[in-house]
Amino acid sequence: MPQQESRVKKSLLNARVNLIFYFLTLILSFFSRKIFLDTLGADFVGLTGTLQNLLGFLNLAELGIGSAIGYVLYKPLFEHDEGKINEIISVFGYLYRWIGFIILGAGLILACFLPLIFPKTQFEMGLIFFAYFSFLASSLIGYFANYKQTLLGADQKNYVVTAYFQTGNIVKVLIQMASAYYTGSYYLWVIIELTFGIIYSIILNWKINQVYPWLRSEVRLGKQLFKKYPEVMKYTKQLFVHRISTFVQFQTTPFLVYAFVSLQTVAYYGNYTIVTDKVSQLLNNLLSSTGAGVGNLIAEGNKEKIEHVFWELISIRFFITGILLFSLYNLLPPFITLWLGPQYLLANSVLILMLFSFFIGMTRGATDQFLYGYGLFYDTWAPVAESVIFIVVAIIGGHIWGLSGVLLGGIVSSALIIGIWKPYFLFSKGFELSVWHYWRRILYYIILTIFSFFVVDFIVSLFIDSSYSLEGWGNWILYSVVITGSFSLFYFGLLYIGTKEMRTFLNRVLKWKR
Repeated sequence: MPQQESRVKKSLLNARVNLIFYFLTLILSFFSRKIFLDTLGADFVGLTGTLQNLLGFLNLAELGIGSAIGYVLYKPLFEHDEGKINEIISVFGYLYRWIGFIILGAGLILACFLPLIFPKTQFEMGLIFFAYFSFLASSLIGYFANYKQTLLGADQKNYVVTAYFQTGNIVKVLIQMASAYYTGSYYLWVIIELTFGIIYSIILNWKINQVYPWLRSEVRLGKQLFKKYPEVMKYTKQLFVHRISTFVQFQTTPFLVYAFVSLQTVAYYGNYTIVTDKVSQLLNNLLSSTGAGVGNLIAEGNKEKIEHVFWELISIRFFITGILLFSLYNLLPPFITLWLGPQYLLANSVLILMLFSFFIGMTRGATDQFLYGYGLFYDTWAPVAESVIFIVVAIIGGHIWGLSGVLLGGIVSSALIIGIWKPYFLFSKGFELSVWHYWRRILYYIILTIFSFFVVDFIVSLFIDSSYSLEGWGNWILYSVVITGSFSLFYFGLLYIGTKEMRTFLNRVLKWKR
């Protein structure tokens, strides 16, 4: 029981720290984005985003070793086996050092192609190379110095990493905002970025040594100890393949937008994704804590209860995602107009495609949690197929339709693999039920969501002109409260009447409060 209580306390502390810093960084990101666009320009913001995404490809060499090590650490942490923990961290340090050298070599090779990647730009190549190598150095710090932070995550003390990293990040951005406003110097902005990466590494390692004074990782012994833990490579191979799809799409999209449209459009697209990504992060912060509970539930083996909890989580995700979709569709364009100006608006068709992709990403969470709970990782062809479909469709679509075509690549690949294959895999191999159980009920949820969307949108339009939200921040906030509140009440009522899972969820919340 004490161990269980400790886990709950740690989970709540992690969630609380995550949410506090989520809202702090959310507010700061909007102010900083505005200042950086006004003082440094959309082209520079697009350039730094593109360079960081290019370097993101090199981080694919990480393979998923961090996740595999985190999984392997769980049992020795539970048993307080300090000797074994030291050995595993030594293996991790050894593997990460080699990955760091690989990324360094690949980074030097990639640098040779920068003049070809940026042939037509207002920036001198000296600035591009300086920014590139500064970002590369910041990335390498994580492999050579910060690898021990995985121990904090596995020990449910990720709040330590979050607190130090996000505090440092907030101070860094504030200083960058001041430097951009008063000097407008591109070089100073990049120097601040690198400096804080080094400072964060020093503080983090000091804190780790304070939390785990017994931790003695011997990287030089890692090669010998690696043979003692073959499961690390087994899990690494599985997790690596499953990381490919998300990684490729996330890192490739801005580059394809630049290739088929412009650096400026990368920045404009980034203005939208900074909002949708923050919203996605909020939902994940709220629901990610259910992952461990799903694992325990599956271990219990009650199939009827397992399936019921699955649909309860689906119901919660649809409810939250439906509210976010309705709000983003109606509020994001006027928000961009008030925040940055009407010149930064993208076509409404682009917004619809982004929200379609957002919907798939947000509603997939329950399926992913149960796939992990059942240990269903061996469909390694699926993420490879998803990546190939994305690249092919995005290249063809980008050539024909520009930004909309690039986004279509992500939608098609996600719909086929995440929307169709993953539920089939879960129901056939995990639940051992016909996938028609899934499709019949998921289509019912989709119909309820679409019906709510159009009914509330029509009713709101009868009483409030959408242009009201463009008349200042006060009007936008009032408009936001009215339409979001109206949709939430109507949609919740429809789900409560129409689905057993929402009624169960409400009863669970009411019992917990009592």
